[in-house]
Formats: sequence, C-alpha cells, structure tokens
Amino acid sequence: MEAMLSVPVVNMKGKSLGKMEIDPALLGGEVRPKLLKQAVLAYLDHQRQDSARTKGRSDKSGSTRKLYRQKGTGRARMGTVRTVIRRGGGVAFAKRGLRARRSLPKKMRRLARDNALLAKIQSNALVVVDDLACSEPKTKVVASMLQTIGANDGCVLALHEPDRNVYLSGRNLPKTDVRLFGELTAYELLRRKKVVVAKPAMEGLIAGN
Repeated sequence: MEAMLSVPVVNMKGKSLGKMEIDPALLGGEVRPKLLKQAVLAYLDHQRQDSARTKGRSDKSGSTRKLYRQKGTGRARMGTVRTVIRRGGGVAFAKRGLRARRSLPKKMRRLARDNALLAKIQSNALVVVDDLACSEPKTKVVASMLQTIGANDGCVLALHEPDRNVYLSGRNLPKTDVRLFGELTAYELLRRKKVVVAKPAMEGLIAGN
C-alpha cells in the first residue's frame, strides 16, 4: 500500500491549520511524464488558429502552356505562368489551413490532470486554503495571502464554485490564474509554480466527486 500524501492546509491569513491526507491512488498512483507531455502538446495544439492559407500552383488561374520552347531562345528554361518562381505564380509549399489536430480521450485528459496534481503535491507546490473567500473585490487581500504562503511568483487559484469577489480580487495579479477546479487542465497546472486549492474542491476530489 502506498504511503498517504500530506498537503498543508492554511487560512486566508496564511496561518497553518494542519495537514490533509490524500491517497496517491486517487491521482493515478504515479506521475507519467509521457502522458503529461501528450496532454500539454494537445492543449497547445488546440490553441492554434490554423487559418493561414496560401495558393499553390494548382490554385492559381492561368494557362498550363509552356511559355516558350525549352532550347534555342537564349533564355533560361521556363515553365508555365503559374510556376512558383514567377511574379503572380503560386507559392511553394503552400499553407492549406486546417489540419489534423492532436487529441486525447476524456479519460486520458482527466488522468493527465490528476497526474499534474500529484506532481505538484510531491514537489510541495500545492496548498489548500480552508476559507478561500472575499467579502468584496479586493486585490490586496488575495495578494497578501499569496505572499504569505509563497505563491506570489506564479500560481493557479482553484475554486470549488464560481466566486465573483475572489475572481475580481485575483485576476489582476501577475502570473496568477483563477480557475474552477473541475475545469483545470494538466497544462494550466504545470505552467505555474504553485497551486492553491479551495478546501471544498480538494475534499470533493478525495470523495471521488
């Protein structure tokens, strides 16, 4: 049986409230670097617009007749008016727009996300906040909390449910992403140094919700 993992639990002021025990089996049991790489590449691939299109020789209008005979004119050999070396001709290696994208099945994406969480826990880069809430939008409150727990140099703030005040308080902080826990991807977890999770979200994960 694998040893349980301990995650620190703090309040909004950064004061320690103890530890939370998590079974690594809930997060895949082990970190799979190849799966994480697949998930990151697939995520980045889907961010590309793929709208660039250029015309090749076959897309340009014009005669296919050879401009002049191959030999005897004293000029260089030349093909049709659509050749890529003439002004107004087609483009060599033309871009064709949409292409096949990398994709991962839903179970693989979920396992990659869990593996990313496991990697963060094993590297002591995940903190659970007991009372993650703001009575009003105030960036200073969230900034102070992140400063206290050492997450001010880049973090993902994972909420259990939408909270407008927390979102408005954290969105202007540099290198800080405010996301719903259930919508996180492996890429979003890995691109920041720290992960700060609301306690109800982590409890839901442990309960298997």
